[in-house]
Amino acid sequence: MASELGADCLGLNLSQGFPRSILPDDAVDIGLAVSVPLVAVLVDESMDEAVRIATVSGVSVIQLHGEEDAEYAEELRQRGMWAIWKAVRVREPADVTRAVLALGTSVDGLLLDGWHPDRPGGSGTSFSWEGVRLLRDGIPDDLKVIVAGGLTPDNVAEAVHALRPNVVDVASGVELQARRKDPELVRAFIENARGASEG
Repeated sequence: MASELGADCLGLNLSQGFPRSILPDDAVDIGLAVSVPLVAVLVDESMDEAVRIATVSGVSVIQLHGEEDAEYAEELRQRGMWAIWKAVRVREPADVTRAVLALGTSVDGLLLDGWHPDRPGGSGTSFSWEGVRLLRDGIPDDLKVIVAGGLTPDNVAEAVHALRPNVVDVASGVELQARRKDPELVRAFIENARGASEG
């Protein structure tokens, strides 16, 4: 449904034990049914397990949401033909600056997410767009900026105008309930995101 409505890629939670987790074999079935790239969302997997999951699933991007460091990200990038995005839970704008300095050359993108004390992502928690907007120009052009955390059809245009991201990431903001997306919310989100990026 998301692919048919115009999503550029689909994120799949492939680490187990989270509300939206699916198995790598399910990702294969999804990949066969859509024509857009798949993103594997992983949390603190061993290197070998991350490679296994990404290989089995046939993903184009691995999105790391745990405590993975630059060395881990660089090795994982070298082990396959996938891009690496690293999630940064933003409590203050300086978190973004620190992440650019620590990770910038070992990853292909930084996913800016809201900070939550107990969850590595997917909490629907936002962060200060205004604070990050002021340092957006300091992020290198070759490092993709992915914005997540608390996005909805109602505020995604504002986030796009403020942060000029390459990608916006949504889950709970278009759900009727956990794991159940609302087609009308998905449609509105994509239309509003695209409209803001083209305007």
